Amino acid sequence: MAMPTSVINYTKFKAGKRQDLGDKYFRSRWEANWARYLEWMKGRGEIIKWEYEVDTFEFPMKRGSRFYTPDFKVFENNGIIEYQEVKGYLDQKSATKLKRMKKYYPTIKIFLVDRPIYMLVLKGLSKIIPNWEAE
Repeated sequence: MAMPTSVINYTKFKAGKRQDLGDKYFRSRWEANWARYLEWMKGRGEIIKWEYEVDTFEFPMKRGSRFYTPDFKVFENNGIIEYQEVKGYLDQKSATKLKRMKKYYPTIKIFLVDRPIYMLVLKGLSKIIPNWEAE
């Protein structure tokens, strides 16, 4: 079954390195923009730092999704570490990984940045944050 075009093109993907983000490779415009947002927050002293795809969690499964690498690891000022996952569309495989994280790593905090949250949080910031990539 084909996905509607509006779902497939939710980020227009555009994987590649971003010079303004230290030549880091990102899988989509949304991920790159979220990194810019986190960098902006860091510059304002709202978070300590962030890292991209640094930790991989393994699930004790014999079949299906056995590993999960969250997009962002965010170090908050209060000492808490939060993982953030940027998903304009939550497919079944991604949903399964998030469910398994909750089951096998219940103390790990995962924040899902879906389309409504992305649009709400970043509304207006595209004019403030340099190098913003429009959809």
